[in-house]
Amino acid sequence: MHGSLGSIVVLMAVAVFTVWLFKRINLPPILAYLFCGILAGPNVLSLFDNPADMEIFAELGIVFLLFSLGLEFSLPKMLAMRQLVFGIGLGQMLLTTLFFTGLGLLVGLEQKAAIVVGGMIALSSTAIVIKQTSDLGILNTPRAQIAVSILLFQDIAVVPLLILVPLLAQDSEQSLSLAISLALLKGVVVVAILMSIGKWVLPKVFSEVARTRTDELFVLTTILVALMAAGLAFSFGLSMALGAFLAGMMLGESQYKHQLEADIRPFRDILMGLFFITIGMRLDLIALPGKIHWVLLGLVVILVAKVLLIRFAALIYNLDKKDAWAAGLKLCQMGEFSFVLAALAVNHNILTDAQGSLLLTIGVMSMAVTPWLVDKSPVFANWISSQQDDNKTDIESMPLKIEAKAKHVVIIGYGRVGQSVSRLLKSENIPYTIIDGDPVRVQESRSAGEPVFFGDVKQKDILKAAGIEKAQQVLITFDEHEKVKSLIQFLTSVFPDIPIIVRTKKDYRMKELLDAGASQVVPEILEGSLMLVTQILQKSGVPMSKILKRVRKERKGHYANMHGFFPGETTELDYVKQDKLEFMHAVVLTQDADAVGQTIEQLNLQSLRVKLSEVLRDGNTLELVSPSLQLMSGDTLVITGKPRLVERAERALLKGR
Repeated sequence: MHGSLGSIVVLMAVAVFTVWLFKRINLPPILAYLFCGILAGPNVLSLFDNPADMEIFAELGIVFLLFSLGLEFSLPKMLAMRQLVFGIGLGQMLLTTLFFTGLGLLVGLEQKAAIVVGGMIALSSTAIVIKQTSDLGILNTPRAQIAVSILLFQDIAVVPLLILVPLLAQDSEQSLSLAISLALLKGVVVVAILMSIGKWVLPKVFSEVARTRTDELFVLTTILVALMAAGLAFSFGLSMALGAFLAGMMLGESQYKHQLEADIRPFRDILMGLFFITIGMRLDLIALPGKIHWVLLGLVVILVAKVLLIRFAALIYNLDKKDAWAAGLKLCQMGEFSFVLAALAVNHNILTDAQGSLLLTIGVMSMAVTPWLVDKSPVFANWISSQQDDNKTDIESMPLKIEAKAKHVVIIGYGRVGQSVSRLLKSENIPYTIIDGDPVRVQESRSAGEPVFFGDVKQKDILKAAGIEKAQQVLITFDEHEKVKSLIQFLTSVFPDIPIIVRTKKDYRMKELLDAGASQVVPEILEGSLMLVTQILQKSGVPMSKILKRVRKERKGHYANMHGFFPGETTELDYVKQDKLEFMHAVVLTQDADAVGQTIEQLNLQSLRVKLSEVLRDGNTLELVSPSLQLMSGDTLVITGKPRLVERAERALLKGR
């Protein structure tokens, strides 16, 4: 027991270090987990005598991932995608299975082995592709939707494949057709049960749970629902992941969708990490050097052939060629269920140990290159399409009707804020150009004559195409702090003389954005407060000239007088906010308080890094607080600063330093 605990602690330490290291060198966490698995595996640290014991927990990661995916794809959305799922999904599965079955026969495999290998290679990694597209924020793009549709059909196809492998070992055609028919019947029954429960039972259950206002109960119920759906599907001989997906899909239309997703995410991410670690453990490093040439050859053949086959399947269904190439690049790896099929085939003597090990090694390496391929798939898709057809009509190359003019405004981000700003600029005849990364929005707005460029704002060519060198200012409207900060630093390094105005929802992020190089940061909450007080002051009879003077003063001072607030029981704090927000706190000086008898100057609050906002005496605010003001027992000092600093300053005022 103690040995197992030690191995788990070492595994967690290795995982923490590798994820940190890979993030520092801008590599995705998935690769870090695979590398961690290789280190923890039998050829390096050998932390576990039987790594297969961990696979049940790793499978739960896939269950929770598919449950989260189901929440994104509600039943109406699924029905709307049925042509993609049962169109290109079915086409891809059939074409790829037949192609690699034929290839297996050509290289000398037996017919049974070739069929199993064809089915294995036809599958792709739902876990990696969905996680990577979600992390990149491209899950709802047309290209990702094609990929997801194919993945959904592959998850359905896993069921007959898992049934097929044992039946091939029995060598009975009658039992094969009977078993497949029985599997389809079971699938219909499971779908009917889960849909009925999801429609009539689960909404009432979650409504009752929500009334208790107990977070723990909501989380526990969410996990229970996902596991019960997975267990129901598994008891019928179907994929656990498929059951979890159907349960999530049933809850996708409920008002609890976002809360369910937030509750399941921590468990999903941790268990998904464990899943990728177990995949890395399967790589046989000792045998790798002797067969590396076959591994690399197999890897190249699989990657290239799957991309071409998906492109061909998309051609049959007349899908956009760039979307098809991008989807193919996302799905050209082998999947997690390929390993399950390989193990099953080896156990039933359809594949030899050597053949299973070779396929496993190729599969792990194909997974390892997948995050990079997903990230670069738009670039490669654009390049391949441009080589095929010089008459490009994609949004990246569609000519603009409005040319960028000198002294125009470059708007980066064309959501609601960017569109509202552009309308007002248009009404004042101020020229502008826009850069946005949403292909659907760019297509729609370009059709309406808007000067929108599609692309990555960190590419100089995109910025130059938008005329940034002639721009009078740049406006950044999207609210993703780390990306915005990185973008500001990039812009100031390349175009140092252009003023940059940034919109943010979080006023405690202002200083970071200003330090990064922003000329002006507009915090939504504080600007909203300014507009409210403008209305109140105007209706209270304050002259408009005085109001505008006050507003200008606040903006010029970066809203200095508006920072700080009194926290309450419902104030939510995390580690980021705790270091950024400024709290206000009232400190009442008792008779034995250290500050009694001292002057404001003697307190030296600046050294404590807090500000004195007000001094109250006998319940009244003192109008003039001079440095020489001597404090008395009963005085109330209102101080402003970061939570920890405010707490430290209060101790100093009452008990001394």
